[in-house]
Amino acid sequence: MKLILSTHNVTLTKAIEEHILCCLDKLEHIDRWAINARVILEQSASKSGDKRFKASIRLMVPGPDLFAEDTESDLYAAIDLVSKKMEQQIRKRQGKFKARKQSASASKKQRQEKELS
Repeated sequence: MKLILSTHNVTLTKAIEEHILCCLDKLEHIDRWAINARVILEQSASKSGDKRFKASIRLMVPGPDLFAEDTESDLYAAIDLVSKKMEQQIRKRQGKFKARKQSASASKKQRQEKELS
């Protein structure tokens, strides 16, 4: 899987990059057909002086792309939550595909049984 990593007002360190790669390895393990991942990390300061970090992932897969984003006060927490959201989307997509495949097989089996009887 190809990684496209961009940051806005965030200094990209080796530790942050390794954390992102670790999270993406888990996603790639779940869905091996992923083509590439675009990760965007942003920092925004609110009026009260709080620093908020926003992490977003766009995973390009065959069919519609998957997108998730999350905002937290800690960058690593934002990355973890957005990767968890992406994992849930991948699992939901795989479940739908599996159910569609099983229902097609079941209807085919019923048609074959009707033809034989």
